[in-house]
Amino acid sequence: MKNSMLLAVCASVATFATVATGQVAPSEVVFDKYGAVAASLTGVAGDTANGVAVFKDRKKGNCMACHVNSALPDMQFPGEIGPPLDGVAVRWTEAELRGLLVNAKNTFDGTMMPAFYVDSGYTRILAKFEGKPNLTAQEVEDVLAYLQTLSE
Repeated sequence: MKNSMLLAVCASVATFATVATGQVAPSEVVFDKYGAVAASLTGVAGDTANGVAVFKDRKKGNCMACHVNSALPDMQFPGEIGPPLDGVAVRWTEAELRGLLVNAKNTFDGTMMPAFYVDSGYTRILAKFEGKPNLTAQEVEDVLAYLQTLSE
């Protein structure tokens, strides 16, 4: 009896913690018909400084591998596969940018841009990454906060 009561309390606390943080699971992200995601994944504003760090990190966002970004002139050898990110905040809304970060394939069929916040439907080479998104929900919001600063 005590064990089942303890398990019920633990489950309730875990459920409350998930709801309290407001984090949306990758499988529960809601896209509109054009691939935009209107709702925040966390309910917490993105941190621009951390967004820059994730953007530059080769083991996380690695955005510079494909995109030119004049706002980060210290980054060497930017890629040219994706469009330049200069002025991206003028070209796309917050919801559209969030959708592109979560899974650009919902906007651009066949794009080479990786889906950063999905946990299934792709091939993972290393088993330790199976079922895990490339970025956390907060990291997506952080990169989004940084991208929204790129208005020129």
